[in-house]
Amino acid sequence: MILLSLEKLLARVKCVRYLCQDETRVGLKTLTGKMITASGVKPTVEVKWERENFWIYGAIEPLTGKHFEHEDPKLNGEYFQQFLDGLSQQLGYDYAILQIDQSPAKTSSVIRWPENIIPLLQPPHAPELNPIERLWQLVKKILKNELFSCLQTLRVGVARPRHRIQEIFDQLTFEQVISVSSYNFILEALFYAASH
Repeated sequence: MILLSLEKLLARVKCVRYLCQDETRVGLKTLTGKMITASGVKPTVEVKWERENFWIYGAIEPLTGKHFEHEDPKLNGEYFQQFLDGLSQQLGYDYAILQIDQSPAKTSSVIRWPENIIPLLQPPHAPELNPIERLWQLVKKILKNELFSCLQTLRVGVARPRHRIQEIFDQLTFEQVISVSSYNFILEALFYAASH
């Protein structure tokens, strides 16, 4: 009888995960970068100056390398709410402590935080404290010197032909995400919290 009650209790215990959230803008304007050429040859890259773009809202788990992305046309509270709702569904019965910046879209009183997501505000003007920033740098490094005819070829989402951003996220391994996002101070804090 006692063993059965313990099993029922353990079945209801939820995992608490630590996630880092931020967003980045991507678009048709070419991201230029260095190129290797033969000695004496000036590198040339075709560039596009169109300013059409969209936003990728994302969350990563530095401990496991798991990641969740959501594309939206704008950066505002309404789209952030959609991101939170989607993330909440992905978490299922797990809870998440979600590190976020203090942008108005995220700290607005209009935001309805899902029951299984607990916001953790990072200090203002300190993006270097958020590990997902390095993931955005990695994604944009891969996109350097690439041209896109329209936003559709760049988008996040499953479609044919493959969208370039989705292709990048599909090819990301958990190890790659861990390597760019596992700051020592975060891992030490997580291991300390797990031991107490």
